[in-house]
Amino acid sequence: MPIPTDSANPLRILHLNSLLTGGGTDDQCVRLAQGLRQLGHDVWIAGPFAREFSKIARDCGLPFHAIPPPGLAKLRFIFSVAGLIKRERIQILHAHHGRDIWPAILAAKLSGIRPKIVVTRHLAKSLHSWTSRWFLLHQSDAFIAVSNFTAKILREGVYEPASRDPKRQARPPLFGDHSKINVVYCGIDTVSFRPFDAQELRRNWGLAPQHFAFAVVGGYDYPRGKGQREFLRAAAWIHEYVPDARFLIIGRGNLQPDLENDIRRYGLTAKAKLVPYYRDMPSAMNAIDCLVHPVVGTEAFGLVVCEAHACGKPVIASALDGLPEAFQVGGYGQLIPPDNVEELALAMHTWAETPRLDERQRLELHNKIERRLSIAVTTRQVLEIYHSILWPTIATTKITPSQATTT
Repeated sequence: MPIPTDSANPLRILHLNSLLTGGGTDDQCVRLAQGLRQLGHDVWIAGPFAREFSKIARDCGLPFHAIPPPGLAKLRFIFSVAGLIKRERIQILHAHHGRDIWPAILAAKLSGIRPKIVVTRHLAKSLHSWTSRWFLLHQSDAFIAVSNFTAKILREGVYEPASRDPKRQARPPLFGDHSKINVVYCGIDTVSFRPFDAQELRRNWGLAPQHFAFAVVGGYDYPRGKGQREFLRAAAWIHEYVPDARFLIIGRGNLQPDLENDIRRYGLTAKAKLVPYYRDMPSAMNAIDCLVHPVVGTEAFGLVVCEAHACGKPVIASALDGLPEAFQVGGYGQLIPPDNVEELALAMHTWAETPRLDERQRLELHNKIERRLSIAVTTRQVLEIYHSILWPTIATTKITPSQATTT
């Protein structure tokens, strides 16, 4: 018996997301829902109404179910989701944040419909509570890890007792049937993230044609952001040796006063600047010359690395957690030891002296990313997981992230 095709038997899928405030998890949730809908499936998103990505989801034409505020014990939230599951006869309930997993399980049980429950783990961290680590895998039908490193945490645990970051010292595993854990790399919008001319934005940012612009892209909240302070320390080492280098920090966060003070203290006022959060990230990636991603905390995958590669740009990134997996897809740039400012400075000096790729080479790099990390590729892999738990007796060929290509 063949698996039902998309057009003949559309699935009824609900994505549950109680945040939708922004960031990689919410972006992936909406993009996956949109990709599934384009394949002909019936897809809903349930989440708070007045959030940044709630509007994006509605603007994409996705049916949106506004959930009430979580409140005491999240009961109104759970009953609202249970009612939607029953009313729309949902087959797949997919949760994307750790805070939504137990509400999803309870809502599924209360609905009387008992949809299959899928959880995507977007973080390189253990689930917080002992109860969750012991029982969640048993209560779910499938877990999706966004990298092999994340899957390793879920299956085996990762322990670094000597780390000065408490979050890295002990990341214990889940208990239960580890065959439920699948690896699917996140996808990016390779239609938008592609090489194109962004000279106007460079001019707006005060960049001249001869300038070589390094940039860190991402939030910078306490305690250490995405390594922005380490980036500025490396800039202080090399800016006199590479006079045309410029250093941009694109994002937002509560480290802003510290970063502004670092720029003054290191004598970088004329060469480094904070660029406010910028919505048009494809243009931003095309305006810079090299992405620097010197993460010092935890990182499940690092989509920003793939976005830069898709625009034909080199990347200097920490060889930490899931970042090497993201880097190896494009493979252009350099991995460095995490939390090592000297190695970061040396790498930045090297790449400032490396000629930029020409138009053909940038397109070739883009195509490498598109073949493995487009939204279409990710959507098909997730759909295979849905099929495998709905029709477990039907043999299917499982696609791993390293094998996936577009058709």
